[in-house]
Amino acid sequence: MEGLNIYFKELSFQTLGNKATYFEIRQDCLDFINETGVQNGILVVQSPHTTCAVFFEEMVHDVDALGDEFLQHDLNKGLNRVFPKQLSYDDDYKYPGPIHRQFSADHGGAMAVNPAGLLNGDAHCKATLLGSDKTFIIKEGKLLLGTYGYIYFVDFDGNRARKRKCHLCVIGK
Repeated sequence: MEGLNIYFKELSFQTLGNKATYFEIRQDCLDFINETGVQNGILVVQSPHTTCAVFFEEMVHDVDALGDEFLQHDLNKGLNRVFPKQLSYDDDYKYPGPIHRQFSADHGGAMAVNPAGLLNGDAHCKATLLGSDKTFIIKEGKLLLGTYGYIYFVDFDGNRARKRKCHLCVIGK
């Protein structure tokens, strides 16, 4: 690792709270790489949240009535078939069980504020399926994303609006 530099940056987002919220972060990543001056290395993009995911997809110019790009709409539709919206406790999802609900209530979590806030087993499963991070190659100062490749951060937990973070790390020289 001798001669490698490591840089960190944190992005912050405000989710909508009534649906999966997508953020296109390609330009943020490109700007960060330019700030670091790294010519050859890697960029790691990571979510620290268990209902959020990072993914790589083509940017689509068309959006639906909710403001989601058509591929996001299609992704939501497919994921909702596999993991439908959790509407009650002890129904389609085991999560959260009674011990976890009590823990949340005792420690000021979602259960203490709004018991429906923990009805997000579907969001956890969707985020797990897509993954919490992506790694990209930096070559000659350019992020190798191809012509149409974009980077997205998404929070699948539509139960409540909240602030979310995404971590960027550039390693290289």
